[in-house]
Amino acid sequence: MDRPNPITPGLLIGFAIAVAFGIALPHLVSDFITYQFTLAMAWAIAMLGLNVLTGYNGQFSIGHSAFFAAGAYSAAIFIDHFGWGPYEAIVAAALISFVFGFLFGLPALRLEGLYLALATFALAVATPQLLKFDAFEHWTGGVQGIYVPKPDPIVSSISADQSLYYVALFIILSLMVITWCLLHSRSGRAMMAIRDNPIAAKTMGINTPLVKTTTFGISAMYAGIGGALFTYASEFVSPDAFNFFVAVYILVGSVVGGIVSIPGAIFGGLFIVFMPNFAQDIRLAYEWLPPPWAIFGVFLILIIYFVPFGVWGSLERLIVWTKRKVSG
Repeated sequence: MDRPNPITPGLLIGFAIAVAFGIALPHLVSDFITYQFTLAMAWAIAMLGLNVLTGYNGQFSIGHSAFFAAGAYSAAIFIDHFGWGPYEAIVAAALISFVFGFLFGLPALRLEGLYLALATFALAVATPQLLKFDAFEHWTGGVQGIYVPKPDPIVSSISADQSLYYVALFIILSLMVITWCLLHSRSGRAMMAIRDNPIAAKTMGINTPLVKTTTFGISAMYAGIGGALFTYASEFVSPDAFNFFVAVYILVGSVVGGIVSIPGAIFGGLFIVFMPNFAQDIRLAYEWLPPPWAIFGVFLILIIYFVPFGVWGSLERLIVWTKRKVSG
């Protein structure tokens, strides 16, 4: 059974180093690179939610683009139509996404495996079309979308991109800590028990329907927060920005980073943002190579083949192997 690792001195030191590097990063790179890292964290938050749902609770979803869009549009609508502040709108987007995910999880209780995946696939496909629907055009802007200005800097001495980066960094670190505490709680153990053996979990007295629907809601809430940050960074939201490929990106990033992990979501976000650009740079340097998306696919195949547990899972196994070699 895969369970979250306990806190060790080495883990605390590594976490502190990563936080210090994250704080210093915007002052070492340009605003555009800072913007890209903000996008990576927005994706990573959505992937963290999928890790909780699939990696720790065993519910398979390929429709998280719908919850990503729910958070993005909720934040945009509250800002554009009601004049809310951007950070108040994030809270509203998180709550709306949680309710959306919880309600979707109720009928999904009757579905398992491929049937649940098919239901979430239908949700992902239907969402962009619903956002274009004439009845909702007043709120969503239809195909024109909604312009969302980037939030003002929280400190006057930094740029708007740096400010949003620090907000995203604070949110993702907070959610990682909250997720770690959740998974080490009684509720987290119940989630993993349902994943490992639903019948045994029910026999032990675990309220399986409540745990599964609540987990769906939490996962959707994380995706909604990521969607809101994605909107702030992009300064625009439209239906075509949340097509089915967004759901695929979230799933791919979760698998690449390590779907049964918490820090793996960060590696997944970085992969989704920077790997396509890297593939394009390689194609420009060597014109005889296939198109960038083909190169991206090759990299993905190599990663799945050589690091089947994801980047973070493979790092954990490498550390364990190194300790055994050093001690023995």
